[in-house]
Amino acid sequence: MAEAAKTTKRRVLRQRGALNPRPGAVTHVLFRDREFFDPDDLVQVKYEMLRQVQVDRLPVSHAAQAFGLSRPSFYQAQAALRRAGLAGLLPRKRGPRSGHKLTADVMALVSAARAAEPVVSVRELARRVRARFGVSVHPRSIARQLSRQKKRP
Repeated sequence: MAEAAKTTKRRVLRQRGALNPRPGAVTHVLFRDREFFDPDDLVQVKYEMLRQVQVDRLPVSHAAQAFGLSRPSFYQAQAALRRAGLAGLLPRKRGPRSGHKLTADVMALVSAARAAEPVVSVRELARRVRARFGVSVHPRSIARQLSRQKKRP
């Protein structure tokens, strides 16, 4: 693979969270001197590790080591593949999926405060949320949520 194409592929893998952080740990023969098998591609590495155990009957501990992953990673990948197919091997976004602290009650307080005082700072709003609900919310989180609300029709 040309160096420019490899660099582009690595950039895309990184953006998608699928860049293997330890490609040098992949020692399996498939990933030596073969352009098709890319140790930088974490999804491909996981799939091939699973296939080696399932099809070629390689012991889990040997497969995990040869593919530069841990045994727990093997079992997590196996469960993900069973649950969702190949799409299950794609990395998922970590952390909370939404503003879990910015509940409807919290945002009602923020909106009411903004309506009463349009120039109130988001830092002050965060202080009021903490005083009223005992929840620590970063001022930037409040600003983003207010921005989202403005964009909605």
